Amino acid sequence: MPAGPRISVILPVCNAAATLARAIASIQSQSLTDWELIAIDDGSTDPTAAILAEAAAADLRIRPFHTPHRGLIEALNRGITESRAPFLARMDADDECHPDRLSIQARHLDTRPEVGLVASRVRFGGNRQAAPGYARYVDWNNRILSAREIRMNRFVESPVAHPSVLFRRELPDRFGGYRETGWPEDYELWLRWLEAGVRMEKRPEHLVTWFDSPDRLSRNHQRYRVDAFYSCKTHYLARWIHREIPPDRPVVLWGAGRVTRRRFHSLIDAGVPLAGYIDINPRTVGQSIAGRPVRDPDAIPTGDAKWFVIGGVGNQGARETIREALQRRGYVEGIDYLMAA
Repeated sequence: MPAGPRISVILPVCNAAATLARAIASIQSQSLTDWELIAIDDGSTDPTAAILAEAAAADLRIRPFHTPHRGLIEALNRGITESRAPFLARMDADDECHPDRLSIQARHLDTRPEVGLVASRVRFGGNRQAAPGYARYVDWNNRILSAREIRMNRFVESPVAHPSVLFRRELPDRFGGYRETGWPEDYELWLRWLEAGVRMEKRPEHLVTWFDSPDRLSRNHQRYRVDAFYSCKTHYLARWIHREIPPDRPVVLWGAGRVTRRRFHSLIDAGVPLAGYIDINPRTVGQSIAGRPVRDPDAIPTGDAKWFVIGGVGNQGARETIREALQRRGYVEGIDYLMAA
C-alpha cells in the first residue's frame, strides 16, 4: 500500500462559500505538497458543497465529507478520525496560510521530537479600529512564543491561535480530542493537553492570516462568551493549584472588584482556600469581603512567608503592573504567582 500523506489539514466548514476557495487555494499553494485536505461540510445550505466538489475533482488531495449540521466540535473530531497523516494541521474556511506554513511547522516537529504542538504568529486580517479588543488579543498572542511563555500565560487567554496549529496525530489518541463542555473548544483542549505535559511552541513567522469576519463563531456562539472562558480557565487553574500549591500556603487573588470576584468565584467552589484579596482601591483596602481581608500591595510578604498570588485584573496594563510589583518582592512566576486575566 502507498504511504499516507505527511500532513492532514482539517478544515471544518459551514456556509463559507464566500471565502472557501481562497482558503483552499492557500493550501494548494504550499511549498510542502505532501498533504491531504479533509474538508468537513457541516450541513451547509449555500454553495459550499459545490465548491468542495469542484476542488476535489481537480485535486485528489482534497477529501470532502458532508454531514448533517451538528456543529464545529463534531466536525473537528470527524476530521481527526478521517486523517491519515502523522501531523494534523488546523485551518478555517475564512483564513489564509502563508505558502511555507506547512513546511516550516513540519520541520519544527521533525527536528524537535519533544514538542507535541507547534503554532505560529498570525496576521490580523480584520479592522483594528472596528475590533480593537480582538486586535489587542492577536498582538498579545504573537508575543507568546516559547514553551515557557505558553505555560506561564495559559490562564490569561488561549496562548495559541487555533487555525495556526500543527500537532502530532498521537495527541488526540492519548489525551482526547475536542469536547463539548460549553467552553471554547480549542482553549479547553490546550489546557487539557498542557496539564498532561504536552510541550507547545510557536514559530516566530506570521504563517496564517486570521480574518475577523462578523459571522465568525467566536463572535456569536455562547461558548465563546467571557464567562465561558473564565469557567474553563478557573477549572484548570484550580486543578493546578490543588496539585502544585501546598494546602497550608495562602492563596490570594489580586483584584477585589465585583467583576473579578464573580469571574473567579468558581475557584472557591472548586475547593481552593482563597485567603484574601489584594487591591489598590483605597475604598476597598482594609475591608473584609465574605470574611476574606482586602490588603494593599505593600502588605504582600516576602521570604519564606510568600503567598501564592493569582493575578485576576484584566484591565489594560494591569497584568504588567502586577508582574512588576510581584517581581520586585522576589516572587517568581509559576512558583509564587500566575496571571489569570
